[in-house]
Amino acid sequence: MFSLSAHAQIPRNAKHQAFELIQQSSKSLDTINQLLVVFNNDTGSKATLIAFERSGKRWKRKFGPILASIGRNGFAAPSTKVEGDGKTPTGIFALGQLFSYEPRIDTKLPFIQSNAEDKWVDDSTSADYNRYIHGNTDAKSFEHLLLSSIYYKYCMVIEYNTHPVVKGKGSAIFFHLSDDNYTPTAGCVAIEEPAMQSILHWLDPSKHKAIYMVQISK
Repeated sequence: MFSLSAHAQIPRNAKHQAFELIQQSSKSLDTINQLLVVFNNDTGSKATLIAFERSGKRWKRKFGPILASIGRNGFAAPSTKVEGDGKTPTGIFALGQLFSYEPRIDTKLPFIQSNAEDKWVDDSTSADYNRYIHGNTDAKSFEHLLLSSIYYKYCMVIEYNTHPVVKGKGSAIFFHLSDDNYTPTAGCVAIEEPAMQSILHWLDPSKHKAIYMVQISK
């Protein structure tokens, strides 16, 4: 269940806003079948997430609106994201590899069960920058994908700055779990566990999946 305080932070016209965003970017979404739209109307660290599926030329809402936490400094303006800025990038990006602490989860998606050897490199001087590494790396800094917290219990790569990787433009951008307080992230998108479980059950490996992240100008 989602808290009343979480619902209170979701704009009343959220569904209409999300449909408008899809219409405005229809050409960029031509090949996408399943879409997460994440947006807010200010510079804060809270956003709204709504999931959609396309049948033919029509988009149908599947989940949400729900509350999400984003970067502690909000969304980055298009093409301005840099390493360590505490901002979530804006744009349309594929949803990639799924990681989980669990040996079995209710999803059709292939996933990697995380262990102590699984890392994501955030050292922009390393050849492994913004890449998944299992085992050793010469990187001076990286994130472990198996944490003592709940955050990466379910963790899906947002394919930002991955093909190609540009040094210093940001790394380790994930779609993962939030805590009960929706603590701001370092640049990821995070939601509560019940909503994540529903989305992972729904996502289909045979369909093109993406996340659309944007700050709406007032």
